[in-house]
Amino acid sequence: MGLLDLSISFPNLGIDIYNLPNKFSIFGLEIAFYGLIIGFGMLAGMMIGFREAKLTGQNVEDYIDLALYGIVFAIIGARLYYVIFEWEYYKGDFFKIINLREGGLAIYGGVIAAVITCFILARVKKLSFLQMADTGCIGLILGQIIGRWGNFFNREAFGGDSNGLFAMKINTWDSTVDRIAVPEAVSYFDEAGQFIQVQPTFLYESFLNLCVLLLILAFRKKKRYHGEVFLWYMAGYGVVRVIIEGFRTDQLIIGNTGIPASQLLAGVLAVGCGSLLIYNGIKHKGGKSVWKVEKEDDYTEFVDETK
Repeated sequence: MGLLDLSISFPNLGIDIYNLPNKFSIFGLEIAFYGLIIGFGMLAGMMIGFREAKLTGQNVEDYIDLALYGIVFAIIGARLYYVIFEWEYYKGDFFKIINLREGGLAIYGGVIAAVITCFILARVKKLSFLQMADTGCIGLILGQIIGRWGNFFNREAFGGDSNGLFAMKINTWDSTVDRIAVPEAVSYFDEAGQFIQVQPTFLYESFLNLCVLLLILAFRKKKRYHGEVFLWYMAGYGVVRVIIEGFRTDQLIIGNTGIPASQLLAGVLAVGCGSLLIYNGIKHKGGKSVWKVEKEDDYTEFVDETK
């Protein structure tokens, strides 16, 4: 195989991937790997969330409802967040706004929408929002870990020039994809303008989120109050996103300020949730674990927390 067949490589790791498409066709219907991976991430997130609900003695049907509503509104939220910060491109064209096939989803918009959906559903069902958030965020971050690999197939959401250990070389002439957007901040690796070699930020974020998930799974049974696991997630992912946004070349910028919207939001959440963890840690020092609901009557304890 020649250079034209090389789609992606990690030269310093000795990994070459040839003819990697970003979509495939079944009976004439084109299916994007990005959407397929996002869907798989959602399914995996649902499964681990349902399992956590069962292990903690909660009603799994409540989380089925949360997943059904949460996924729909998370997609809407992710799209709205992206469109708001790219309004100059989308304004005046409603069909361009609703055309998800061209991409354009921002995870923080999805997270915000999912949290709001969880809060409303908890109020309607007279359950604890904090308890549901603790359980739901485990599935949410697993979905994020898997979903980031959709960026790999699309050759997007990467960082600037790199020759580090994990540097990713992308063939911009690759005939297996429709287009590869090359930011002005990225230089071509060769004189012919065929390859760029960049930071694989999707890989960094997926790995760091996996570390956050493993820590949550290791310590969640020791939680002393409802909402603690959710705070771990928000603070942990906030730190991860602050780091990752510093590498990315496709940041969503707040107006003409030059400030990356998601990095600012992530920083605020990391500091705010981290502070709450410290405060509540002192307040509940020596407290017993509230991870598991021992009997159905225990649900009444949770209702008061959201009033």
